[in-house]
Amino acid sequence: MHLQQAESAGPAHGPVQGPEKPLKEFIQKSSSLPFGQSIPFASIRGPTYVTAQTLIQQVAYALSDRLWTYSPETFDLDVAVKDWSNNGAHNAHGYPTNVEPMQIRHGAASIALGYIFSKDFDLKKRDIPQTILASSSSLLYLHSALDQLSLLYSVANPFVAHVAAIDFAGGSSSLVTDYVHTLTLAEELGFGVVSSFSVYESQHMALFATLLANIVPTIHAYDGVAVGRDTTRVIDVLDQAGLYKNYRAIWQESSNSQQKKADLTMKVKSLLNVFNGELGTDYGFFEYHGHTSPDAVLITFGTVESSLGALVASSLAGKGSRIGVLNVRVYRPFLEEEFLKLLPSSTKTIGVLGQVIDSDDVADRSVNSVLYNDVVAAITFSSAFETLPAVVDVKYSREEVWTPVSIAACLQFILGRPVTQIEGTRESIKPVSDLEILDISTVQQYTFWDTDTSASADAPLAFGAALAKDSSGNVTTRSRHDTLVQGGLIRTDVRKSKNTVDAPYSIDTADLIYVGEPQLLELYDVIKGLKTAGKILIKLSGVKPDDIEKKLPENFRRNLAEKAGELFVFDPLSAELVSNDPALENYLLQIAFLRVGLPNMEKTGLRKLASINASSDILTQLAAHLERALRKIEVPEDWKTLETGAMTAALPNDIKITDFAAFDKTENELPSYLKDWKTAAKGLAFKEAYMAKTALRPDLAIKTHTVRVMENRRLTPSSYERNIFHIEFDLGDSCLKYEIGEALGIHAENDEVQVEEFIRFYKLDPEEVVEVPSREDAAILENRTVWQALMQNVDIFGRPPKRFYEALAEYADDASEKHALQALGGPEGATEFKRRAEVDTVTYADILLEFSSAHPSFHDIVRIVSPMKRREYSIASCQKVTPNSVALMIVVVGWVDPKGRDRFGQATRFLNKLKVGAPVTVSIKPSVMKLPPKSTQPLIMAGLGTGLAPFRAFVQHRAWEKAQGKEIGSVLLYMGSRHQREEYCYGEEWEAYQDAGVITLLGRAFSRDQPQKIYIQDRMRQTMGDIIQAYLKEDGAFYLCGPTWPVPDVTNVLEDAIAHDAKVIGKKTDPHKEIERLKDQLRYVLEVY
Repeated sequence: MHLQQAESAGPAHGPVQGPEKPLKEFIQKSSSLPFGQSIPFASIRGPTYVTAQTLIQQVAYALSDRLWTYSPETFDLDVAVKDWSNNGAHNAHGYPTNVEPMQIRHGAASIALGYIFSKDFDLKKRDIPQTILASSSSLLYLHSALDQLSLLYSVANPFVAHVAAIDFAGGSSSLVTDYVHTLTLAEELGFGVVSSFSVYESQHMALFATLLANIVPTIHAYDGVAVGRDTTRVIDVLDQAGLYKNYRAIWQESSNSQQKKADLTMKVKSLLNVFNGELGTDYGFFEYHGHTSPDAVLITFGTVESSLGALVASSLAGKGSRIGVLNVRVYRPFLEEEFLKLLPSSTKTIGVLGQVIDSDDVADRSVNSVLYNDVVAAITFSSAFETLPAVVDVKYSREEVWTPVSIAACLQFILGRPVTQIEGTRESIKPVSDLEILDISTVQQYTFWDTDTSASADAPLAFGAALAKDSSGNVTTRSRHDTLVQGGLIRTDVRKSKNTVDAPYSIDTADLIYVGEPQLLELYDVIKGLKTAGKILIKLSGVKPDDIEKKLPENFRRNLAEKAGELFVFDPLSAELVSNDPALENYLLQIAFLRVGLPNMEKTGLRKLASINASSDILTQLAAHLERALRKIEVPEDWKTLETGAMTAALPNDIKITDFAAFDKTENELPSYLKDWKTAAKGLAFKEAYMAKTALRPDLAIKTHTVRVMENRRLTPSSYERNIFHIEFDLGDSCLKYEIGEALGIHAENDEVQVEEFIRFYKLDPEEVVEVPSREDAAILENRTVWQALMQNVDIFGRPPKRFYEALAEYADDASEKHALQALGGPEGATEFKRRAEVDTVTYADILLEFSSAHPSFHDIVRIVSPMKRREYSIASCQKVTPNSVALMIVVVGWVDPKGRDRFGQATRFLNKLKVGAPVTVSIKPSVMKLPPKSTQPLIMAGLGTGLAPFRAFVQHRAWEKAQGKEIGSVLLYMGSRHQREEYCYGEEWEAYQDAGVITLLGRAFSRDQPQKIYIQDRMRQTMGDIIQAYLKEDGAFYLCGPTWPVPDVTNVLEDAIAHDAKVIGKKTDPHKEIERLKDQLRYVLEVY
């Protein structure tokens, strides 16, 4: 990098020589850290920029003896405490806190119990809190250990879990704010629950939860998706000494003031009173906001729900709307007296904003939120109202993203009239859609949209950090990622104000929006987030002025014109410095944003930017070159008019959060080299020198065995369209062992004829040797011939993903073929790619044949074509019964493509063609299909088609146990297929086992043998009494194997059985929750595909 120095007397006549100063780079390390940067433990004090995550970790580290962390990758719930511990930072007790990152699996937290109740535990530490940092998604795996802790709590350390409400939504990759698992666990185990409403109080609530843990095991719940990661300025941050001083003083005073026989309620009340007195705060168990005499009140729990609810209610009530919001801060114990004390007596309708798992639960009237049940109980037994108010469960799923408008809509729903209409009149203030919580005249708001691979992806945080250098203002930044759009998308919001900004929602009235990838304008309505007469800055590299309009979607142009917005175009490569050194684009963008967004502050802004990244000299020179890269574009009046038929569907105006960091797209591909036979010969002749060894399928990372076919017979008639066959292998001396329910991995080979055709077409020498580094250790080389590689390694007849088209385009010599391949690998070719994949079912070989100018060498084919994967099939035999063999039940996968070619599944065709005696490479894969621990526990099994395979093994095992003289439980087998005559597979075996008393009930459902369709769920419903007895009365286990489509119907039958049994015995039960409990106990097991 050669730049003219700012103090130079004149222009440079050549490149400036001499050493170059390294640039300061501003790179985000973690979204849970302030501005993404590490923060020293000792620096957390007084007015400072922090995140809620950082403050919560500070409290946990300062006050705890040990920290066990359960943080999924990229969640970074423990990134700060690990850094502090590694650097030897001392806690309040005088030593570095022991931080132990743990795996999230069943039995998690057992190690914490082992430590707390160890015989060697230092009793001097018995009063020091032990802490867990976790996500709500991990609570399922912590349940068992926490249950034991709750039973032994009288002799345990104070225990607190700081739980970030984060989980992945079922059926998608989106991250959701999840309180359901936290509230359910607390209800079941009797834990205390405390909630933070914002980053500003997160430190206090973390401290209070730690204090409460001296009375009851406590969970501190907070939003981990958005608010928990917002960087903002907090004025009254306590340092470690202040935390410890307050912790000791509050607990000592609270303990002294409590009566000896005080109950839990009295202890918790006393603790909060002392806490407020010591800190000078006014926290309540419940906190009310809104009209003094409301008609309707919304009850909320959760960070965003509570803070946004309070803001909206206060705003609307100030304009005369008779509504209110009552936030729940201390949810467990639920102090009904305190709740009723704050609920205004004028309340006619109470809405409970209660979270449930998903949209199915929202629609299901039989499902209530946990919060609703507590509110109903408090109201029902209350004498505070002459007429009890109606209580409505305003359920919402975890996917809900709250905004001021959606909160106002909930208030309007329970009020029964427009919240903006003044009672007794027809006068309306503003439509709900125009609801504004912030005074936008006092807040500067900026939004950045970009791909996460952009050179300037971290520019928004650097810009925010530079704005934060102004001590008279307050800056808040929020970044989120969607890794599924454009290869990875990042949106960052930056707010700046003289006052504290509490706005837990995305910016919807930005002063300036930056878009780093113009294709995003076709995917998102970014203009919806722009304020009237706002500015938008778009990166368009190398686009001529006359072509700019063509690059902008018509809807975007119309929306921009209607908002009277100003348009600026940023072309960084037009600046000579950046064209010579693209790494400078990041800094140029920061200057451009400063010039467009804060034109009166550019000079001081450059100094602040220089203190964050780059250098003053470089930024000054870049600023001088900016006019070449930045230009304002006129927005003509006719943009407001769309061409005929140009209207499109409404676009989303915000991203879906799928991760907290950019997806790592770096692929460390191991090179592959085409060698001659001499390479392999040297290794074989001089094994010690070349450290060579012979191995069965050395390309595979798992333990494999060779078995031989001993039987291969078709189970369905040869005239029938579906070929279901039974194949059994002789284990010989393979030493293969397998358990009931496990699967056999088949390492199939490609079709020999197809491989020969490809070798001829591609003009390969089948005897040439490919030397490939091992997948396990790059220092170990594996030698395979081209023939072996195509038969056993390279999935050349598999279905290519998009990235193959993109990679193949690099080898295309023909311009039209290169363009076509690039299109198929990009978003514009999505429809054509889907047709090729799902309709034409093209293979890698088909694509190489079609695009003949793209002819990568064979070692490049090995690199860009996916490796063959093993195919797993449920084992249909019990090794106790057949110790020397293993059996499978398989259906041949076949179809005809649009060109009339017969297509087959690679593995099923391979297996179907095998002759007796043929060798096969296999491996074992564990499964969730496990028998219950006791032989007397009944089995209820439902299998469709080849889904019967594992149940054949189950029945064989029960028959073996019966033959050993063991008492066995009842066996209920439900099977489903199309026709009895053609698909009654193993029918004689099932009937023989039934005659022998092994199978108790045989429920056969042949769907097409009669006019009306009969499925396995119908047979199950017909025998509901048998299911109730076996499943519920005798602690049986239920298994379903086969396709996914019957899962809802089969589950409904089981839920109906649970509900029916509960009704008979007079027990109140939620069938849905009972199924979840049975699932945790491995008594409801699905293996579906």
